[in-house]
Amino acid sequence: MFKRLREDIACVFERDPAARNAFEILTTYPGLHAVLVHRASHWLWQRGLKWPARLLSNLARLFTGIEIHPGARLGRRFFIDHGMGVVIGETAVVGDDCTLYHGVTLGGTTWQKGKRHPTLGCDVVVGAGAKVLGPIMIGNGARIGSNAVVLKDVPPGGTVVGVPGRLIERASDLTARRRADTAYRIGFDAYGATRDAPDPVANAINHMLDHIHIMDRRMEAMSRTLEAHGMTRHFEQLHDLDDMELDTGCVDDVAPPVASGLGENK
Repeated sequence: MFKRLREDIACVFERDPAARNAFEILTTYPGLHAVLVHRASHWLWQRGLKWPARLLSNLARLFTGIEIHPGARLGRRFFIDHGMGVVIGETAVVGDDCTLYHGVTLGGTTWQKGKRHPTLGCDVVVGAGAKVLGPIMIGNGARIGSNAVVLKDVPPGGTVVGVPGRLIERASDLTARRRADTAYRIGFDAYGATRDAPDPVANAINHMLDHIHIMDRRMEAMSRTLEAHGMTRHFEQLHDLDDMELDTGCVDDVAPPVASGLGENK
């Protein structure tokens, strides 16, 4: 019992930089209180004392704002940060070293009895406000983004964001280098503070950079073909990107002058 308690306190120190000492954690962390009470209510539930178990879990809900059904199975070093609004259903299973933030729901999608809540593997992190619903499996090391709604299995190490939840696939190293090179040449940092974040604007810009890279390759191929046929200096009137005033939107003499006499018919 005391070994488990020491583990619980240690995991709070590891995952919450605001934690200062063990006494503060024991007396002021509702996530820890909810887990400790759940162990008692789960013990009662397993021995057929259903009503006392529900009563005890309801008291924990009243004082912590965290609702954990006494039938749920929680692993070791389970940490609920902040905790308000967390709901964990009866048939939910949570592996070791998992972390849940406030507003998380591990809920069901049916009124039928049986396994109807999710199973979380080890070292899973579920962001604030996320909803993981149904008898699905969340693989070891998975990450669920804030406010995501997850209705399908998540593979180990996967990251899911959005409504409905979608699995993020990281760009290959070649694609990442290509985007970074194109962004550098046009004077724009495509990643900024969102290099690893599933930001829709950054995603759209990355697709734009991919398109620019493809157009550059096609223009280079056209230029080589023209030069092979003796047509040279065909892009001489264009400035290099480094010389363009991209920050103001002003580019002088990019287009060749329009021949005189065009459009002068009156």
